Amino acid sequence: MKPLPRPARRALLVTHLAASVGWLGLTVGLTALGITAWTTDSPAMTRSAYTAMKVFGDWLVTPVALLSLGTGLALSLGTPWGLARYRWVWVKFWLTLVTGAATVFALRPGISAAAALGVPDSSLVAAPVVASSAYLFMTAISVLKPWGLTRRGRRSRAVSSSSRKTVDGRSVRQPA
Repeated sequence: MKPLPRPARRALLVTHLAASVGWLGLTVGLTALGITAWTTDSPAMTRSAYTAMKVFGDWLVTPVALLSLGTGLALSLGTPWGLARYRWVWVKFWLTLVTGAATVFALRPGISAAAALGVPDSSLVAAPVVASSAYLFMTAISVLKPWGLTRRGRRSRAVSSSSRKTVDGRSVRQPA
């Protein structure tokens, strides 16, 4: 894919960061509401906490997760990082897919059932805690960029470095 122009890359990066931080914030909010519903002695408070979780789950989490995934894909494909060149990008991609799918297909139905029943459910504490941990991990690897190149990234680098000539101590690309 053709590299993104700098203004587009920056706009995508800001959008991706905002969506990702928003997703993390939503899961922290879901965790707080889940803990409230699980620990309170009041059935009305339990039902209210699950109703609030349902609002987050039905209206906010899925669009924010999809925005994070979409902008992350666009950034990976439109920058030198690539989608499968670096292990940290590849891990983030798969974790985003897994956590997004788990949110849409497991967490949201669980929240809806709990809101209807109003009975404390420990899985609605555990799921947001696991999701928040995954998002914090993805944030850390985005900053630290560990692990280096994937096998595909090493092959790509070897091919591009073998197509360069050294002239006067500088690397110059050969014409195609």
